[in-house]
Amino acid sequence: MIYRPVYIEKILPYIDAPFVKVLSGVRRSGKSTIMKMIAEKIKGRGVPSQNIIEYNLDSMQYEDIKDAKRFYEDVKKRLAPSGRTYIFLDEIQEVNDWEKAVNSFMTDFDVDIYVTGSNSRMLSHEISTYLTGRYISLRIFPLSFAEYLMFNKSEASYDAFFRFLRFGGFPAIHLREYEQEEAYAIVRDIYHSIIFTDIVKRSQIRKTDQLERIVRFVFDNIGRTFSAASIAKYLKNERRAIDNETVYDYLSKLENAFIVHRCSRYDINGKELLKTQEKFYVSDAALRYSVLGYAPDSIAAMLENVVYLELLRRGYDVYIGKIGNAEIDFVATKQGNKIYIQITQRIDHPETLEREYGRLLGITDNYPKYVLRTDPFTDGNHKGIKTMHVADFLLSGDY
Repeated sequence: MIYRPVYIEKILPYIDAPFVKVLSGVRRSGKSTIMKMIAEKIKGRGVPSQNIIEYNLDSMQYEDIKDAKRFYEDVKKRLAPSGRTYIFLDEIQEVNDWEKAVNSFMTDFDVDIYVTGSNSRMLSHEISTYLTGRYISLRIFPLSFAEYLMFNKSEASYDAFFRFLRFGGFPAIHLREYEQEEAYAIVRDIYHSIIFTDIVKRSQIRKTDQLERIVRFVFDNIGRTFSAASIAKYLKNERRAIDNETVYDYLSKLENAFIVHRCSRYDINGKELLKTQEKFYVSDAALRYSVLGYAPDSIAAMLENVVYLELLRRGYDVYIGKIGNAEIDFVATKQGNKIYIQITQRIDHPETLEREYGRLLGITDNYPKYVLRTDPFTDGNHKGIKTMHVADFLLSGDY
């Protein structure tokens, strides 16, 4: 196991606090490993092994306790005879009505509970119903660029950044050296596990080809605004008729399984969220490449994607900015602070420079503004707008 301090340090203050600790995120992002690390931390505090119980609810070992009552009884039998019991429940969504059992553990016994889940809809709905005020939630993402460098024992460099952009951040493909196609084969298996376990099986979807075509459309249009109607039109041209509501439903299921993230538009002048023409970003670059294949002309879109994910990791709410008829790549807010970001692969024409900087100069407030790029530049501050390489921005602690 490779230590992930960003998450561990966030969880440590809540050990023994009267809250269920909920770790959610896309499958194979490292939730289970982080939970094991927390268990080791607890053992290091002198807690005996008999006071720590762990369930991997994906395993056939627990196939017979997938309803709340049986699950409750099984856990009850394993509680320590004395002292507090620390309960670690991996992939909790596999237990029907799991929230009732967890709520009862908190009420009936001296326990400290940690759970992971790979489905946001189930977690948010059930927690809000039964555990209001009694849980803390932490989203786990695949590796950041900083974590990637640590995993690979690499020095920060632009070459390392582009390799990260191509291979993504699923921990499993960074535990040893893989060739590109080997890595994508591993991620393709992760993708199929998510599609068929967390979406098709759980939602009893029959037209799996429709779902996968929608996935391919979304992956192929990362960083572009589109609507359900445009997807429906695309599928109609493919002779796969589908209505808008079904498209919305499939998109929601992809979000709930953490495959994609929806990014809404925000009217900067009007200070309001817009309900049309959202963008979608994939939870890891390697998911896109494992399905569509790697292509150099996809780099511009994936630069946006990697910055978007980093902002989410750092706790920002992220939107696409609209100012007049122009678009700002990201408006990110956190605790009353705000930053504006434009991202471009290169600036090699005066028109490009005017477009990238001019839009930010049109914003009249004094919040920080960035242009992020990957080509060489000499001026790090253009009329008050900070210019950075995307890789340096990802590693910076200044925002």
